[in-house]
Parts: sequence; C-alpha cells; structure tokens
Amino acid sequence: MIPFLPLNRINESFEPELSEAISRVVKSGWYLRGQETEKFESEFAEFCAMKNCVGVASGLDALTLIFAAYKIMGKLCDGDRVIVPANTYIASIMAITKNNLIPILVEPNEETFNLGKIADAQGAKAILSVNLYGRQANLPKNDLLLIEDCAQSAGIKPKGDAAAFSFYPSKNLGALGDGGAVVSNNYELCEIVRTLGNYGSKKKYINDYLGFNSRLDEIQAAVLRVKLKRLNEDNKKRNEIAMRYIAEIKNPNIILPKPGPEHVWHLFVIRSKQRDVLQKCLQESGVETMIHYPVPPHLQKAYKHLNCKLPLTEMLANEVLSIPLHQAMSEEEIEVVLKKCIDSWRGP
Repeated sequence: MIPFLPLNRINESFEPELSEAISRVVKSGWYLRGQETEKFESEFAEFCAMKNCVGVASGLDALTLIFAAYKIMGKLCDGDRVIVPANTYIASIMAITKNNLIPILVEPNEETFNLGKIADAQGAKAILSVNLYGRQANLPKNDLLLIEDCAQSAGIKPKGDAAAFSFYPSKNLGALGDGGAVVSNNYELCEIVRTLGNYGSKKKYINDYLGFNSRLDEIQAAVLRVKLKRLNEDNKKRNEIAMRYIAEIKNPNIILPKPGPEHVWHLFVIRSKQRDVLQKCLQESGVETMIHYPVPPHLQKAYKHLNCKLPLTEMLANEVLSIPLHQAMSEEEIEVVLKKCIDSWRGP
C-alpha cells in the first residue's frame, strides 16, 4: 500500500538533529516561553518576511486570538460580519463565531478552491482568506481588514494584515504535536495576541484581559526550528511531484488541480464525478487516499443554524479526493500513483 502520509518516514529524515533538539530542551529544564520559542518566533517572522511572530498552541488558536486582539484594538466589535470561503475547514469559521462575529460564507472559485469574487461585501468589516490545500488566494483589494488563514500554506509569504499558521503534524511545517503561530507587521496586534495567549497577562499574576492558555511549548519550537531550515527544499520537492502529476495523469474521470503562482501543495486534490468509485479503485490497487473535507461547515450540526444554500461548495465536497504527495515519496511510489490514477476506472 502506498501510504497517504507516512509521518514516521518524514520525521526520520530529520534525524539525528530532531532528537538532539528535543534532548536539548529536556536537559534545559525550561519547557514554556523560553529561548527555543523566542528563536523560532524570530526565525519564522524573518522567513515570512514579517516583523512579528507569536507562537501559540494551535492553528485554531492563532485565528481565534487574531480576531480577539482586533476586538480589543477596536477594529472589530461583537456582531461584525466576516467574509470567509464556505469550503474551508470548520476551524476557520469557529474562530469567527467564538469571537461573537458573524461568518458570511461565500462560494469558492471552482478552479482554485479559494475565495471567489466578492460581488457584495454585505456590510462586512473583515475578510478571512484561506489558502486552501497550499495555494495562496488572490487577495481582494478593498478597505476591509484582511486576515490570512495560512494553516495549509507554510512556505508562502503572507500578504494580509495578519496571518495564522498551524503546525499540526501533517502540515508542510509540522510539529510532533500541536502548535501554531500568528505573524503580522502590526506590533500592537502581536503583543495583544501574546498577552491573550498567556491568560491575558503580561506580568505574572496581573491580568489585563480575559485571556486563554495558548502557548507554543519549547519542545515543539525546537522541532520546528529544525524543520524550518529545510522547508523551502521540501516544498520544492512537493512542487516537482505535483507538476509530474499534472503533466502525466491523463484520465477523463479525473479533474486535476490548477497550479498557482504561490502554491506549496500541502495537498494534491483531484476531483471526480464518481469520487467514491475512484477512491475504492485506488484503495484496491494499493493507493491510500483521503477526502478533505466530506461535509462542508454549513451542513454540520454545529452550524446548521446558518441555513445556507451553497451548491458549489456542496458539489466540491462530493467530488474532491486527495492523493499521496509529500517530500519523502520514492520514485517507485510516485510511479505507482501515476499508473494507478491513469489506469483506474474511467467512467461509463
């Protein structure tokens, strides 16, 4: 079986540096808000061409804290509307609603999967643009606050007012557990995010805000520092595999993704009108696949009250299928995936 994403193999490729970094933290006796986190924040801010970075506990926390900080700054208020693509992972929308803001779900662009044209801002105060599957969205030019969800696009330089990253283990820049970061050129925003993530406290036992417990721990920061050094190289390998897939997969039952000017190929997502049949054929022929995401947020019980009609989003959810693509793939594995996608069921 060709595995979808063998994290053990990917992590083994960073040895022995990875184990040495973890051992260094264990021996230091300092496990939160220490030198490893400070150094990672500095290195990742520079990597993103941003002035500031704050490590947090997850990608969802990164988004949630951005919105919370903008509320403290007076840029957003309870009940303000935020435009967001409807086909995103549910965490994007949770970050909005957890801050008593109203998500305005809009249909994506069918070819790019990203935010489509916004004909009417509907009184919105902000846009949450999602770089779905690793492709940077074409960011709209207007006066709205622009937050960039970069959970799947580590390696792309953000262009919004603030950006949120996830370091979940399966990401292009993945920790050995959960983690996330906020980056921005706005120093005030990042300082509020940092304070909010530390129980709303700048000084021990003095709490300025009703905060959260959301901090990137030292071990994960050390792991990410090791992996960050190779991120551009690993993303280049992902791009090379993606370009082969696009050039060589010829199957009338498969719609291939479109490469973008800024794309790190977190996932290689094909489409098929007979997705479930295709997935079964690939599974039986030894290729593991995944579906991202089978049920869109507006059809989840948690957001049933939104009462949205989003036919394009629902169609894409029924057609998308992710096939293996990662920097540790062997030439043999790539050839097998190509052959099986070409030879698999071709429809009636």
